[in-house]
Amino acid sequence: MPLSRILTTVAAVVVLAACASTPAPRRAAVPAAGPPLQTTQPIPKSGVGPAAIPRNQQLIPRAGAQGPAVVPGGLMRAALLVPLSGQSAALGQALVNAAQMALFEVADEHLVLQIYDTQGTPDETARVTARAISEGAQIILGPVFAADARAAGPVAAASGVNIVTFSTDPSIAGDNVFVLGFLVPEQVREIIAYARSQGRERFAVLAPESAYGQAVVDAFNRYVPASGGKIAKVGIYNAAAKNIDQVIKQMADYDARKRTLAAQKAQLAGKTDEISQAALKRLEASDAAGEVDFDAILLPDQGTDLSRTAALLPFYEINPGPVQFLGTLLWNQQNLGREQALIGGVYPAPSPDGNRQFVQRYRELYNAVPPTLASHAYDAVALAGALARSGLARPFSAEALTSPSGFAGVDGIFRFTQNGLSERGFAIMQVTREGSSVAQPPPASFGGAQY
Repeated sequence: MPLSRILTTVAAVVVLAACASTPAPRRAAVPAAGPPLQTTQPIPKSGVGPAAIPRNQQLIPRAGAQGPAVVPGGLMRAALLVPLSGQSAALGQALVNAAQMALFEVADEHLVLQIYDTQGTPDETARVTARAISEGAQIILGPVFAADARAAGPVAAASGVNIVTFSTDPSIAGDNVFVLGFLVPEQVREIIAYARSQGRERFAVLAPESAYGQAVVDAFNRYVPASGGKIAKVGIYNAAAKNIDQVIKQMADYDARKRTLAAQKAQLAGKTDEISQAALKRLEASDAAGEVDFDAILLPDQGTDLSRTAALLPFYEINPGPVQFLGTLLWNQQNLGREQALIGGVYPAPSPDGNRQFVQRYRELYNAVPPTLASHAYDAVALAGALARSGLARPFSAEALTSPSGFAGVDGIFRFTQNGLSERGFAIMQVTREGSSVAQPPPASFGGAQY
C-alpha cells in the first residue's frame, strides 16, 4: 500500500506500512496531514535498534504478558495510540510524524504500524485499544497520558498484549505496561551518581511542594544513601514559591553563621597586629561565617522559580563552587547560563548527539521543531521494528522487552525492568554562559545488574 493512501475510519485508523505482497519503498515518510514532502530520497539510517537481542531464541513467555506469537511468513502489527483530536491533537500529530520517521528509517516491510486516535480520554483509549487488538495489533505503543495508559492496560492484558507508554508516571508500570518516558528517579539517580564520582559527599535538596517535587525528594532519599553519600538538608517550598527566601535561609543556617561571624569580627577588632587585621579584612567580605554543611544541592525546578532560587542561594552564602548545583531534566533548556549562579551546574539529559540529529531530520521533513515526546514515539516504533526482525518466536513478549542488554535509541540507550520501569543512560551536561557542554558522555551500553 503506498504511503499516501490513508484509511479513515470512525476510530481514525491509519495503516502506514505496506501489505506483505507489496513491500513499501524505502523513501521519505509523508506526514499524515499536509502536502507530501518534496523529496524522494531515502531517509538516512539512524542506527537505532537493539543493543544485543539474540536471534532465533525461544523465550519463555510470562503469564499475562507473553504477547502473540508471530505468524510464519506474516506481518507483525504495532498500534500507535495518540490523541489526534481534542486539546492535544497537535502533540498527537507530532508523535505520528516521528513514528513515520522511525518506520521508514529503521523498520522493514514486515512491520505494520496502525494509528488510533485516543481523543486524549481514558474511555476512548480503552475502546481503541480493544479495536487495535481485534485488528491484529501485537503490541501497543502509547498512549501519552497516565490516565489513558491505566485505561488501556487491563484491556490489552486480557489478550496478553504489552503496552509501551510514553507517560512519565511510574505508578502505572507493571504487569503488561512498560513506561518509556523519562522517569524522575532515573534522573535523580544519575545526577547523584555523577556528583559522587566528583567527590561530593554531603547532599541537600530544595524542592517545590508538588507531586514532582515529592518524587524528586523520594528518589533523593533513596539514592543518596545507596551511593554512599549523606543527606544533610531537605528543603521544601510552597507551590507559589512565596516562602522560598525563608526556606533557603534556614537551610543555610544563615542566622547562626551570621552571629558567629559577628563574634569573630568583634574578637579581632581590638587587635592591632598585622595577622589579625588581615583576617578581619577577609571577614568583612562575608555575610556569614564558614560553609554550609553540604557540598552539593539538588534544585529540581525551572523558569523563574529556578532563577530566583539560584540568585538567593549565594545571597545566603550557599555559593557555587564549594557547593555543586545539581539539576534534573527540567534544566534541559536554553539560556540557563543567563543566571550567573547556575553556570557550572550539572544535570542529566538524553544523548545530545542522537537527539540533535533526530531534531534536525524532523525539522527537514516537517518544517517544525518536534516536542520532547516526539523522540519517544520514534524510539518506540524503532523498538518494535527491531524486535519484529529479531527472529524471536514472540518478539513483543515481556522477556524480549526486558532484555538486560537494552536498546539504543535517539535519546540514548534504554531498557525495561521486570516491573515495567525504564532505565536510561543519560549524558551529564554542564551549564555554560553560551548554553551547555557535555561533562560526561552517555554510556554506550549497560553494565551491571538492573536496579
